[in-house]
Amino acid sequence: MRDPHTTLARLWSWLAKPSARYSVLTLLAGGFAAGVVFWGGFNTAMEATNTREFCISCHEMRENVYREYSGTIHYQNRTGVSATCSDCHVPNPWVHKVARKIQASNELYHWALGSIDTKEKFEAKRLQLAMRVWESMKATDSRECRNCHTLQSMNPEFQRPRARKLHLDAMQTGQTCIDCHKGIAHKSPRDQVSESALEAMEKPNPAFARPVPATFSEGLRRVEQREAAEAMRRKQEAESAEAALKGRIDQAVAQALAARPAAAAPPAQAQAQAAPAAAGTAGQVAASSVGGIDWSGVETVPLTLFYPGQASFEWIQTGRDHGGARPFTRAGDRCATCHLKEVKDMGAKIVAGQKAEATPIPGKRPSIDVKLQAAHDGSNLFLRFEWPDAPHAPVPFAAGGKLDPRNQSKLAVMIAGTGIERVDQAGCWATCHHDSRTMPDAPKPDAAKASPAAAQLDLKDGVTKYLAESRAQVEIQGRDGQPRGGWDKPKAAAELESLAKAGTFMDLFRWQSSGPAENGHVLAERVMTGGGAVEAQGALVNGTWTVVLKRPLKPGQPGDIAIEPGKTYTVGIAIHDDHANARFHHVSLEYRLGLDSADAEINVKKR
Repeated sequence: MRDPHTTLARLWSWLAKPSARYSVLTLLAGGFAAGVVFWGGFNTAMEATNTREFCISCHEMRENVYREYSGTIHYQNRTGVSATCSDCHVPNPWVHKVARKIQASNELYHWALGSIDTKEKFEAKRLQLAMRVWESMKATDSRECRNCHTLQSMNPEFQRPRARKLHLDAMQTGQTCIDCHKGIAHKSPRDQVSESALEAMEKPNPAFARPVPATFSEGLRRVEQREAAEAMRRKQEAESAEAALKGRIDQAVAQALAARPAAAAPPAQAQAQAAPAAAGTAGQVAASSVGGIDWSGVETVPLTLFYPGQASFEWIQTGRDHGGARPFTRAGDRCATCHLKEVKDMGAKIVAGQKAEATPIPGKRPSIDVKLQAAHDGSNLFLRFEWPDAPHAPVPFAAGGKLDPRNQSKLAVMIAGTGIERVDQAGCWATCHHDSRTMPDAPKPDAAKASPAAAQLDLKDGVTKYLAESRAQVEIQGRDGQPRGGWDKPKAAAELESLAKAGTFMDLFRWQSSGPAENGHVLAERVMTGGGAVEAQGALVNGTWTVVLKRPLKPGQPGDIAIEPGKTYTVGIAIHDDHANARFHHVSLEYRLGLDSADAEINVKKR
């Protein structure tokens, strides 16, 4: 048995006389301790540079981007969860984080140089700085966004229809967050980027595509079912209200007739006279004057017309103006696909001058709820509209506050012909251009008269609506500062005549409160004539406008489109409300109209 004293003596001897082994262990232990200290200090210092306080410790950041960020939802929101600077600008993975910190040394160099130490210098470099961030996030599939947000975890039940559609497309095609969400924390200079550069930058990357999770598909199905049920409920309520109103009208008419001597008036005339006064509706007057259709039981289609501002056909195709330009131009989406359920919100933004409007009219209503009924008798189309009147909102830049003093209201319907590009997606927007009168690139009157195009066009009221098919060239994006549109490049008369014979035009007919119906069409310009075969009657009674339009299904006249069974037609509707004129109207998105067609959004049933 070994003597314990001998063992301790040997151990002490070994410790008292460092050996090679002891030296290595000492070095390892010391190195480990130094590494821990170094790593702790390095990581602490690195994390200290990730704080908001550090980021805004220089006035360049504090006075510029921080002020912008502090007004956004990423800074303050209902949940109290905010994203700080590093959440968006510093990667989480350690290797990428260190690389970003090394890269930031260049920013310190420019801070020392004072490259952006004034607001003017910062604004001059804003686009350059933003492009650098956008390109970095595009390359990493918006890695920093995905620290908090993932497409697969989104619940479409709590998103607007447009967001649902775009997020679904993003998963399937390979779009990434930064493609659509520029300017969420800072002022975006996206509108300064050329359209070609935007197209390249925001092009989908198939490598970023991801399968659509079952949870997203199920959520989409649930919300669509819920919205369909809500739409049906509103429809039934409207029909019940309509039936109740008709019952009150019938009762009032019966009482009025019963109170009159038998010889006072023929029953039809008495009904026309009694109904408005007794029941407060213009419907019976309008119907009795145009075709005599019995509108009871005819389905009501609720429409919302909104104020469009200066959003032209070129505007909706330009990415720096319109976030939906790519789905519209590349994917062929209809305007209604994204916007049908948010037209009131769009109208509110535009009428307030927040978007697409340089000259807001104080008090102008953003949207109009319209009830449409459609019927035919085998020979004629009948359209009946009802909408509420609104208080007068004087136009600051119009004499007397009224753009059209003669007409308190006008209602127009457009029906698309054949061969018109994108008309099935955009409806009457195909006729609205950036260089039409009252639009941003409208020519000055003297310049218009001096143009060779003046020999072909009637410019007494300025440049009116036209189709792109009627022009030799149309500038969409305004490259190199060119005016958008193509008003001064009409095709030769022979080409225009061929287009008209082929049915490439928009049929247009209109009711106006001060005069007879108008009939016309749009190709190279808007051409309005007398009513011809179009009849119209309307009135304002007790705060409600009611208008009935009648036109033959097969007019057989130039500029008119025949409406045939088994086909659908793209239509657009406009109301020039409150003495409005030109673009200061309210418009609908595109709708599909068909005769006895359950698939059409406006189903014209035979009566």
